[in-house]
Amino acid sequence: MSIARLLSFENWKRWLWSVVRFVLIAGLSFVILYPILQKIATAIKHKNDLYSPIVVWIPETFTLENFKIAISIMDYWNTLLNTFLLSGVTTILTTASCALAGYAFARLSFKGSKLLFAGVILTILVPPTTILIPIYMNLKDFTLMGIIPLLTGESVNLLNSYWPFILTAITANSLKAGLYIFIFRQFFRGIPKVMEEAAYIDGAGVGTTFLRIMLPNALPAMITVMLFSFVWQWNDSFYTTTYLTSSNVMATQLSSLPYNLSIQLEGGVTTNKDPFYMSMVQDTGILLAILPLIIIYLFVQRYFVESIERSGIVG
Repeated sequence: MSIARLLSFENWKRWLWSVVRFVLIAGLSFVILYPILQKIATAIKHKNDLYSPIVVWIPETFTLENFKIAISIMDYWNTLLNTFLLSGVTTILTTASCALAGYAFARLSFKGSKLLFAGVILTILVPPTTILIPIYMNLKDFTLMGIIPLLTGESVNLLNSYWPFILTAITANSLKAGLYIFIFRQFFRGIPKVMEEAAYIDGAGVGTTFLRIMLPNALPAMITVMLFSFVWQWNDSFYTTTYLTSSNVMATQLSSLPYNLSIQLEGGVTTNKDPFYMSMVQDTGILLAILPLIIIYLFVQRYFVESIERSGIVG
């Protein structure tokens, strides 16, 4: 009798946990998907549906006019190409530099390594706004430790170009680089040392061992870092709008979208504007900005989940 009660209690406990898990997953999915579904429903509405009390999700009149206006104002196809180029280049350079740094912290012993790694952790904890002004001034008057003025007689202004992103990516100081270094360090520490020792016995150096032995085994960590880096660079508006003021990338186009809308849709900044219609076109522009990431995620989400499970995030 006691065994039957125990089995019944275990069944009830499993059933209760299944219900709780379903509620949590459903609630989390709703929080994530609701804004996207709302923007899709808004983007395909006609302007007249904004004032219809019976239209909430499904419009009475389907239209693609909002997409045409947003694409025209944002110079969408040129902006899309520039954003892909910027995100792709920074992703490749960031992954390479952070892999080198993570391997050094995981396997190479040198004086001050713990202190340097503490600095890496601080880059994760310290808000980027606290160091924005010195970074901005250094990039505005870039001297490369005084070498450039000796050769040209003056400093170089790197703002409004891709050079700030390239330089920070090469030196493992790009957006979220501290987290990427930590991921690589944890992953490399989990690889058995016998693999490196066998390479050293065969006469391989540190660089050869890293390129031919460690890096191929770090593919899950590389996929994780590349996906994080690409998505965060794509969505970044803090650094992008600071370094780039006139380049056509998604962040700058979205930041200037309300102003451009007020000019194109209503004939000037000072004229009376329909705020509801303006908001509808802005939501369409935001949907166009995140649409490529959604498409990419549909194709790579399986590899992303697998790489997360095998990378240093869980180690």
